[in-house]
Amino acid sequence: QRGAQTDAVGIYQRIWNGAMPGMASGKYTNREIFYRSYIQSYIERDVSDMVERIDKLGFLDFIRAVACRCGQQLNIHDIASDVGYSADTVKRWLGILENSDIIFYLRPYSNNLLKRTIKTPKLYFFDTGLVAYLTKYSSSEILLNGAINGAILENYTISEIRKSYINAGMDCLMYYYRDRDSKEIDVVIEADGKLHPLEIKKSTRPGTELASTFKVLDAASVPRGAGAILCLREGLSAVDRQNYIIPIWMI
Repeated sequence: QRGAQTDAVGIYQRIWNGAMPGMASGKYTNREIFYRSYIQSYIERDVSDMVERIDKLGFLDFIRAVACRCGQQLNIHDIASDVGYSADTVKRWLGILENSDIIFYLRPYSNNLLKRTIKTPKLYFFDTGLVAYLTKYSSSEILLNGAINGAILENYTISEIRKSYINAGMDCLMYYYRDRDSKEIDVVIEADGKLHPLEIKKSTRPGTELASTFKVLDAASVPRGAGAILCLREGLSAVDRQNYIIPIWMI
């Protein structure tokens, strides 16, 4: 149950299960069958409606390649090389995934006073269960210790924040920050005239020094507001008077 207190094992169970209505409602009990049917229907019906002729097996390989890169900066040429299609084809197919609400992008935060920021967006999926299925993780326990455990936790957290804004009918001014000095903040939310930085960590005891990176935003023209480290601990805490430690299960 979303919003209920849980530990790391419970969080990764939510991530692995996903939040598709058919799964969340309990209508489907076999996750493997559900996602296999979903992908087949999506490619044969939705994608085929958008593109007159498409290599269905090639498109499936493409979605899998994209899923392996959740939470990463978008690299079209890397995906194209992986699946054996042109960069232009990959761009078109990414557009299909975005238009059908399979993926979304987090744009880098930038303004005139932050001149050394990276310009490339990061790529995320709306549903982490789909990512886990496409990347062939057979259980939440294996996913918890797998190669993408950090990236998919970041994806889950960011997609849950985004969906909470969408469900409330609110605009979501959400970005990430990274500059050429390799200083990075996972999420920057602009709200009520302030920038709110968030770090996402697969840890029950994140180092409080993580919040020190938030100071890079002090050079921006918009003032910095309250920040937080989102992690796997089970209770609320604080770094200082301006920055908090928040369990991911609360999102």
